[in-house]
Amino acid sequence: MFALADCNNFFASCERVFRPDLEGKPVIVLSNNDGCAVARSNEAKALGIKMGDPFFKIRDIVEKNHVAVFSSNFSLYGDMSRRVQEVLRAYAPSVEQYSIDESFLDFRGVEAADLAAYAREISHACRKMTGIPVSVGVAPTKTLAKIASKLCKQYPKLQGGCWMHRPQDIEKVLRRFPAGDVWGIGRRSSRKLATMGVVTAWDYARLPEREVRKAFALPGVRTWKELNGTPCIEFEDYVEPKQSICVSRSFSKEIRDLDELCSQVATFAESAVTKLRRQRSLALEMAAFAMTNRFHENDPQTFASRLTVFPDGTDDHAAVVVAAADAVRAFFNPRFGYKRAGVVFTRIVPKEGFTRSLFRDADADLRDERLSQAIDTLTAAYGPGTVLFGIQGDGRVRSARQQQSPRYTTRWTEIPKVTVK
Repeated sequence: MFALADCNNFFASCERVFRPDLEGKPVIVLSNNDGCAVARSNEAKALGIKMGDPFFKIRDIVEKNHVAVFSSNFSLYGDMSRRVQEVLRAYAPSVEQYSIDESFLDFRGVEAADLAAYAREISHACRKMTGIPVSVGVAPTKTLAKIASKLCKQYPKLQGGCWMHRPQDIEKVLRRFPAGDVWGIGRRSSRKLATMGVVTAWDYARLPEREVRKAFALPGVRTWKELNGTPCIEFEDYVEPKQSICVSRSFSKEIRDLDELCSQVATFAESAVTKLRRQRSLALEMAAFAMTNRFHENDPQTFASRLTVFPDGTDDHAAVVVAAADAVRAFFNPRFGYKRAGVVFTRIVPKEGFTRSLFRDADADLRDERLSQAIDTLTAAYGPGTVLFGIQGDGRVRSARQQQSPRYTTRWTEIPKVTVK
């Protein structure tokens, strides 16, 4: 058996943890630069606010219904996700984090007479320990577990836990579940299924295997088998190191000053190298880039970039930050107003076992590594931005987040204050 633990309306739920007065009230969270809605509470969904709706189009609904609006606060969301993970790991031999708000649990070998009760226990523990409501669906395959977790959201009487294992129950659910909502079936496949007369997940599961293979190749067969109770999607409790790492942002206002753009890109580079070091890898190449606002068609347009090659590989904070700033100086043109910029490591190799040049300065390498380790330690203890290079300025990204909540769990200066009367 497998389980999927899915945090309900995750970003909005994170905000409610520290604002209990918003329980039962409509809440939305906006994207970078407060552009569009990326998370909605159930109450906000009931008002007709859809995922991705531009904020300026729903402003009237927000004001009329007193919807609580928050700018995205990824420091808070990432830390709350980590806390949920810690709770989940106490209930299963292996946990695979699928996304920031979803995790698969491997229940193979778990001794529990009633997995529905066990799922409810996990859901209750997550709510008690973190404040986040979590739906836990249990089923013979990952695909069915995702469907079971969605049932928890639709039916509050399940109390956050659903065990879908009896053939008659699975059939009953699949007969009502839209084929287009099945994990692994995208929009293009949905349109193709519609031409084949397939409307529900049960319709898809009843197709002959050869017909599925012909129309959707191996991925489609895998989903088909999973719907029929045969596990085909491997459980991955080990996260493979990323082959590329990108950090980029859009700015609240166009940047036309060289020093300011250098500061922003250097900050992105610092964030990227932190991620690189966490997975114990080295970067062989890094591209720094900046682009204008493509929606301002009457303004001069450009996409500028510069590739930096590190022949011996690097995970050194200082080397990457300096290289990023140098790249910006190389492509910067004062004629343009840059709206978005970032860095991307395009070639990444494992640090362990990588052979570097014999002519490198060993003493300098040791000194640089000690500095990077010190930065890692301080960042882990006190949060990103604790240590900054001079080129980073104040380390703040120039994005419009006018309604961002405090970073309650990752900044000492933003810890909630409680007054007892």
